[in-house]
Amino acid sequence: MSSVLVFIFDGLQPAQVNPRLMPNLAAFASEGVTFTNHHSVFPSVTRVNASSMVTGMASGGHGLSGNRLMIREFDSDKAMPAMEPELAQVARSGVPVLLAPTLGQILAEHGKEYVAIGVGTSGNMYLHNPTAEDSGGATIHPTFALPADLHESLIDRFGPWPEETKPNTMRMAHATRIMTEYVLPEREPAVALIWSSEPDKSQHAAGVGSHLSDTSIREADGQFGDILQWLNESGRAEDTDIIVASDHGYSTISEIAGVEALVHEAGFALGGDEGGVVVAQNGGAALFYTQPGDLDTTKRLAAWLMSQPWCGTITASDAVPGIPGTLPASLVGNEGPRVPELTMSFKWDSLTNEAGYAGTAYSTYGEPGTGQHGSMSKHEMNNILFARGPRFKSNVKLDAPSGNYDVTPTILRILGLSGGEGMYGRVLEEALEGAPSEVAWTVEIHEAEYDMGVKTYKQQIKISTVGTTSYVDEGNSVG
Repeated sequence: MSSVLVFIFDGLQPAQVNPRLMPNLAAFASEGVTFTNHHSVFPSVTRVNASSMVTGMASGGHGLSGNRLMIREFDSDKAMPAMEPELAQVARSGVPVLLAPTLGQILAEHGKEYVAIGVGTSGNMYLHNPTAEDSGGATIHPTFALPADLHESLIDRFGPWPEETKPNTMRMAHATRIMTEYVLPEREPAVALIWSSEPDKSQHAAGVGSHLSDTSIREADGQFGDILQWLNESGRAEDTDIIVASDHGYSTISEIAGVEALVHEAGFALGGDEGGVVVAQNGGAALFYTQPGDLDTTKRLAAWLMSQPWCGTITASDAVPGIPGTLPASLVGNEGPRVPELTMSFKWDSLTNEAGYAGTAYSTYGEPGTGQHGSMSKHEMNNILFARGPRFKSNVKLDAPSGNYDVTPTILRILGLSGGEGMYGRVLEEALEGAPSEVAWTVEIHEAEYDMGVKTYKQQIKISTVGTTSYVDEGNSVG
């Protein structure tokens, strides 16, 4: 039976895939397909990208707009973290967590299963298959499982989950054991996913290229190698297509700008009040929600943001049209029922950190010198994608743009299943055996500016497009 295995290294950058740090992944990449122009989804945070991976949609389409966000149908006055307890509460209230069908739901309609294991945040794993209790498949995390009774049964069989550490190696080793002793041999899902929390956790703690980061990468690569070895020894390698990706790249924090506090210090009211602003901080980005119909407050907020030294790009929803200096949220895939009125990416540059990795940026939280993501920096929007298996080409590098929302439509094509036709992402045909490798694509730079008297704010967003699918290359304020 043909199947697909997806392995995610959270926060891994292309420059970190080399024989010194990752001998297993470097060898894997050289034998299969390397996508040299792969993209994260903006905002470049984990839960947005996890949702895009399993729905084939940009954030405007799936409705999960940040690691922290406001879901107005659930609570119209304040932002919430996209973590499992809070998301489960949203679901229990009758409000859908995601606004698009997931890979798990689509496979269930075909009588097949999606099983995902991850050791990062509970919110990330919950989003892989929020309806698993009803639609089938399974999600496995150290703190919960869907269906719920699976959690205790796995503890009874495999023992308690190890405590979280940095690097998070022991938890990932436990997840790998469950994958190779239970999920793959017993459940035999059509699609299985395993999500390593490294190097993300270590880079948040100590920075990109730190000793902790390098150690976490080597150990995560070792676990990837263990899974490849199991596939070979079990005789399953010949029928398994393997996709390896990261959810986003990384930057080094240059300075902290606690936007939520700064907005209210500037005189804007709290979210529930007249003229109020709700701020959802997302590391290298921030989401701003104003009262529906309050264009005046939104305009004043946009102008204030543009006057700040840390402001990069600002996109505006269709609900607040005509704000000078902004670009439309639809340009970066964010327009939809749950889009914030304004979304800001912090200003960034390509300076290198102490370890020689390029990319520094402001952040809403953290410590200067440590790692962060969320912005429209090219160092965060550019991440990894490799593929190898019977349905993929061998020993090729592809330069055409690809993105995280292309994962599910490509998986469905590999399995010969319908369900990907209405997705924003595209099938990566150029990587499949028997298909032409050449892809037509274009690049366009979109600009906006606003003369504020004392200074002129100007922003640029660079977009690559293949057919009807667009990818955010980068965006920043200039001058």
